[in-house]
Amino acid sequence: MTTPRDLVESFYEDVWNRRDVDAARRIIAPDFRFRGSLGPEKRGVDGFVTYLDAIHTALGGFTCIIEDLVEAPERAAARMLFKGVHQAELFGAPATGKMIEWSGAAFFTIRQQKIAELWVLGDVDAVKRQLGPATSLEF
Repeated sequence: MTTPRDLVESFYEDVWNRRDVDAARRIIAPDFRFRGSLGPEKRGVDGFVTYLDAIHTALGGFTCIIEDLVEAPERAAARMLFKGVHQAELFGAPATGKMIEWSGAAFFTIRQQKIAELWVLGDVDAVKRQLGPATSLEF
């Protein structure tokens, strides 16, 4: 049986860090809802993969690190560290080549052993401070 912990660890290590779209299709529900701090809500695996690609384009070597993880039946929460090299426009700021790093919290809902919903609350102000004064409110 796949636990919420297994799903969250695979989500970050396989899907985000390795960009394994096949893993995404295995562990994410077809009607997945994703709300992240860096962009608009995404629905379904394909909508999420579009977001994943956009983040990896803007932030080279983008990596997600689980700092703490708590699980319950059909739920999980993780304290996260996100980082990557700013290599393309992000929040209106042109590429700086700087390593950007910020913290966040991720709240997962699990249904039928798949990730059904995810809400990520990241420290967007920390991102914008590191990008510089040319940032906008939109992703």
